[in-house]
Amino acid sequence: MKLIMRSEFDDLRLNDTHCFDTDSNGDKQIVRIYCGETLIAKRVKHKKSIRYFGIQGYQQYLTNT
Repeated sequence: MKLIMRSEFDDLRLNDTHCFDTDSNGDKQIVRIYCGETLIAKRVKHKKSIRYFGIQGYQQYLTNT
């Protein structure tokens, strides 16, 4: 996975055809976005740091707005 921009992550998360889940463990929170059974992106929030990751070729899952 590689770093992506927040706007791209939000576009993936708000797409109705994708589903997401969250996990929290203490100071760390992870949000994963799936298209079917395929993990396409995730957000890792650890304390005050937030990072967004996407799989290689995640652009094909972005919506056209």
